[in-house]
Amino acid sequence: MRGVSHDLDCLHVTLRARLKPLAPGLTPRAVLDKFAAVQMLDVHFPTTDGRTLILRRYTELAADQRILVQQLKLDLPPQPPPRITAPSKSADTPANAV
Repeated sequence: MRGVSHDLDCLHVTLRARLKPLAPGLTPRAVLDKFAAVQMLDVHFPTTDGRTLILRRYTELAADQRILVQQLKLDLPPQPPPRITAPSKSADTPANAV
């Protein structure tokens, strides 16, 4: 059974091999620490009809993170498309109402 430790070892080995020709002065730990600041968050906007527009977004990269992405020849995925939720049930509406 593979554990988290094994997965991290594989990540470090892969990242080290990728760094060697592209950014030989960087360590896998330094790269992971730099990218740890990138976060994914959901921004909720209520609509006038009771629904909620949800935009899932990762935070904008800092200048040094953008340089690192370019240096490592990485492509970030596009921001996910927005979602919209169904209207919330009103507290005044009985549960069995149609």
